[in-house]
Amino acid sequence: MTRKEKAGALFRNPDTSAQRRYEAVRAYFIDDQSPREVAERFGYSYGTVRNLCSDVYKTGKLPFFLPDRRGRPKSESRQAEPSADQKARKRAERTQRILELRRQDNLSAAEIAAMLQHEGFTASESTVSKTLRAEGVPRLHRRTLRVRLDAPKPGVARVANHRLLDLRPRRFETRFGGIFLFLHDLARIEFDTLLQQHDMPGSEMVPAGCAVRALLALKLWGSRRHAHDVMAEVIDEGPALFAGLNCLPKRSTLTEYSARIRAKKCRSLMDTWDASMHALGIDLGPGQSFDLDFQTIPFHGHEALIEKQYAQTRSRSQLGILSLLARDADSRLLVYGDATVQRKDRSDQVLRFIEYREQHAGTSPEELVFDKTFTTHANLNRLTVKGVRFLTVRRRAPSIIKAVEEVPDSEWVRVRLPNHGRALRNPQVYDTEVEVRGHKGTLRQLAVKDFGQEGVTLLLTNHMEVAPAKLLDRYARCMRTEDTLADAVEFFHLDALSGAVPLRVEVDLQLTRMASTLYRILAVRAGHGLETASPRTVFRKLVRSRGRVEIRKDDIIVTLVKRASNAPLMAAGYAEADERIPWLCNKRLRIRFQ
Repeated sequence: MTRKEKAGALFRNPDTSAQRRYEAVRAYFIDDQSPREVAERFGYSYGTVRNLCSDVYKTGKLPFFLPDRRGRPKSESRQAEPSADQKARKRAERTQRILELRRQDNLSAAEIAAMLQHEGFTASESTVSKTLRAEGVPRLHRRTLRVRLDAPKPGVARVANHRLLDLRPRRFETRFGGIFLFLHDLARIEFDTLLQQHDMPGSEMVPAGCAVRALLALKLWGSRRHAHDVMAEVIDEGPALFAGLNCLPKRSTLTEYSARIRAKKCRSLMDTWDASMHALGIDLGPGQSFDLDFQTIPFHGHEALIEKQYAQTRSRSQLGILSLLARDADSRLLVYGDATVQRKDRSDQVLRFIEYREQHAGTSPEELVFDKTFTTHANLNRLTVKGVRFLTVRRRAPSIIKAVEEVPDSEWVRVRLPNHGRALRNPQVYDTEVEVRGHKGTLRQLAVKDFGQEGVTLLLTNHMEVAPAKLLDRYARCMRTEDTLADAVEFFHLDALSGAVPLRVEVDLQLTRMASTLYRILAVRAGHGLETASPRTVFRKLVRSRGRVEIRKDDIIVTLVKRASNAPLMAAGYAEADERIPWLCNKRLRIRFQ
């Protein structure tokens, strides 16, 4: 075969797809072959040939000579690549710049690489080191301490200092706008004076008032500390202005401050706090009926002198701190907290709470409601002697359950509960008097069926004359006391001991009480059904709001964004509130709504 015949075979038997498509289209348009003949000749289907020819009709161009996907012909893309000379010229410029930086500024390889990247050169620290070695440039000597100290340093975070608070006329945006709703009440009770009376610790840069308000700001804002580092969020100027500082203290400062406060001092502070809150004129309930419950605050560490406690939320025993919480049944306000409870003294905590109420309120509580494992029968007898009414759940011993199941249906009475929100409002009750070991005299036992719990519920009380429906309604309102208290503890992140701001437990507990009181006062003022709402609901509807802060010569105006839930706040008079804030140079704080 001649050379010409070999070259001709390349056209008769194309070996690339582009050439084969070209020959197929040429056979149709130039050689006048039919689509079926072209398909048989080149191994295509009939539809493929029709599509190739249709593309030529539509575009007026051969499809295999169109530009590539980047919109440029392949020839242009090849020409766009730098040539070897251009690459060599670029490397020479980079090498010259590396030598200049070393000679002029005596920079290290890492510093030179950073400078080159800023100037548009592509060079890593390794590339710079290789270039310096190739040019015969010696390595830098180890720098002395004086040289390292004189070298420029990275930016340092601001240090909290109330004397550096900038109150000059200016504006800034904050995502913590709703937190300023609590500032008027803190100013009315003279918060700083209250702390000075109890000699709370502080420093020249962060006084006691600023430190406690910084901790309280983190409590009031419903953000879970252990879910993420809250300190990354509070770089915002809003909480710092709330505390009266130029910026919030670092978490180590807050933790160290909480460790300086003694438990007794913290409790005496809370006594004055409660009196100051009632002096504001807000009716927070009569304070006669209380729900008591234990909460286990988990400890996430090792080698601690802490007992194992049963954690209700985790349904297991683990290392933790046992704390007692008391809630007013009418206002749902946390009125008492103690984080120093030992397991051996657990059953006597109900007596300590009665002593606390007698000392601070002048009288014993009229009624207490608690769980079956809260105290002993002997302490129940002491409550009866003191004239304190109680309502608790009795343990479901097999013998007691068997006796109740043998009661004929005719002796069960169906009652109607007044609580309209319950799905089961007509439980069956068997009312009888029983004797329990350790209690002198008889007690009243209510066996309840169709009460929303599995099996029969046994209630034990010394209310001998009250109607069963009223007792069941009282217990139904606190049936989920553990859940509601746990929800409050979770919202105020009391159980986040491993969070971003670990606090001494007693201080954390009392701060939770402070935040709970401020939330309840806000809810009572706002009304519209929020009086009995949980702190989480109040936060979502009223507090969680962005704002614009405008600092003027004589006042500070906080404008909250437009929300439908602002109407209760406006009706409650927050738009007309005008109070001077002592720790903000006595400037007047005004709340505005868009």
